[in-house]
Amino acid sequence: MIEREEQKRVISPEADPQEFSQFEQTLRPKTLKEYIGQKEIKKNLNVFIEAAKHRKEPLEHVLLHGSAGLGKTTLAYIIGSEMGSAVKVTSGPALERQGDLASILTNLSVGDVLFIDEIHRLKPVVEEVLYSAMEDYAIDIMLGKGPSARSVRLNLPRFTLIGATTKVSMLSSPLRDRFGNVFKLNFYDIDDIKKIIQRSSTILEFDIDESAAQRLAQCSRQTPRIANRMLRRARDFAQFHGEKSITEKVVAQTMESLGVDHLGLDGMDRDILRTMIEKFKGGPVGLNTMSSALSEEEDTLEDVYEPYLIQLGFMERTPRGRMVTERAFTHLGIEMSTKQKQLLL
Repeated sequence: MIEREEQKRVISPEADPQEFSQFEQTLRPKTLKEYIGQKEIKKNLNVFIEAAKHRKEPLEHVLLHGSAGLGKTTLAYIIGSEMGSAVKVTSGPALERQGDLASILTNLSVGDVLFIDEIHRLKPVVEEVLYSAMEDYAIDIMLGKGPSARSVRLNLPRFTLIGATTKVSMLSSPLRDRFGNVFKLNFYDIDDIKKIIQRSSTILEFDIDESAAQRLAQCSRQTPRIANRMLRRARDFAQFHGEKSITEKVVAQTMESLGVDHLGLDGMDRDILRTMIEKFKGGPVGLNTMSSALSEEEDTLEDVYEPYLIQLGFMERTPRGRMVTERAFTHLGIEMSTKQKQLLL
């Protein structure tokens, strides 16, 4: 069980605080030009930012959504940098009361960027404060209680709100509709991940071979955060073995030691697929049943493990339940039965 937890941490798209402070801020690009991937988003953002600067107005509010580790926070900082604005950072869970948000809003300056991570986790009473703040640049505060209570309107400087979420469906319609710019970050292609790895290795001042960067990119689950983490682990192995650069052999040793295969699947990913095949004949099987069989919470399976397996085409969500595809059988080296083939037709 300890080994599984370690593997989950290595290929997890989530960042821990120590990782953020030590590495992510160093490796993050500072401008749109430095930012690799998400070409359509970059192109549109460049237009909107330049137009806003020409009008000498703050950028319209921006909503960034997509899986963890794809660069939402990085883009928020880049937007602030490109606009020449200060970026104030908070998160949905940290704003427990209306006063928490009101305090932040009233301390903003003209043109500032307010970045709210995990904005889908805002409490409804806090979210309501944002409606007038985003639309009218004002908030209403209640003073006093009972019959003597009165509402006071406080005007706010014109600012840009950037919200980031991994679950855009959990945002209420009134909040979602107040964002002028909505961008979905997609998983990166291998070439872009390779460029990110090469850029990061330059910043870390440790050489990496072309073939090693390619192989590392293929193991990184199409996610920059995981790619950078894998790069650091490969650097550790290279230095341990006295190598002056990261070679393909070093990457192979690193991935074997971490239990990660050439597609970025770890032991838990393979356990999920094998459990579906061996215990449930490839499906269909319900999420609740899978949760019990694997001793994992339903939310963890649905939000952490399934997205990448579906992205690879190894699993499908159907009205009848989860099903393993033929590609998963092939990857695991398991032969499909005639009945299983018929179910997938």
